Amino acid sequence: MSDLVSRDVEYTHDGDRMVGYLCAPAADRPRGTVLLVHDAFGLGPDTVALAHRVARLGLTVFAADVWGDRTLPASDAEIGPLIGGMVADRARWTGRVAAAQEAAAAQPEATGDLVGLGHCFGGSALLEHLRVGGELRAVAAIHPGLDLLDGDWSTPVSPTSVLVCVGADDPMATEAMRHDLEAALTRHGVDWQTHVYSGTVHAFTSPGARHSPAPDVVAYHPRSAARAWAATTQLLAEVLRPDGAPA
Repeated sequence: MSDLVSRDVEYTHDGDRMVGYLCAPAADRPRGTVLLVHDAFGLGPDTVALAHRVARLGLTVFAADVWGDRTLPASDAEIGPLIGGMVADRARWTGRVAAAQEAAAAQPEATGDLVGLGHCFGGSALLEHLRVGGELRAVAAIHPGLDLLDGDWSTPVSPTSVLVCVGADDPMATEAMRHDLEAALTRHGVDWQTHVYSGTVHAFTSPGARHSPAPDVVAYHPRSAARAWAATTQLLAEVLRPDGAPA
């Protein structure tokens, strides 16, 4: 990638080794920094490709490694225990996101405040991080599993902007779940927006879901994916000025 600089970045949380990934524009000073959190399949090729796509907007991207040791689960049989382990130990889960944010902020390419971006599990992770007091300038959660979130929003939430993009038929982000999240964000004075796409279920941005064995639960939807990308880039433009300072 001649237009980007990139490297792996090792960091730790509670003695566990993480291997994040950083990429940034090679020629120009980045306009801001994005903390990218992977989906259930880990920090693999799809997340790296997304990191490159975001970096080409003129931003530094630090992709977190929440599973640790760059673990790449290959099936639901491997994913289930990983997600279950995080949900069962939320302090460990959110601590790993916080460690990634600290590692991102420490990179020489990091400029301005950090904005969080996550798809599926990554979106859930960032919302959980926000729920327990994580400080990010904004969060974009694309088809997050709202069923993974804890309902306790008693910790003060820092002033931020939140974008949630979900499918209207996503069983992991039902209307009731969306309402509960919106109510919690409203109580804390968060500037939030929810985009709901008709005829769309979970993981709608993932090309790998084109041939889903359960299309009523998980399915690729190119139009909704394009709309979510447009909403994400608009959020980034709103909260980051050209010089990387907070808007």
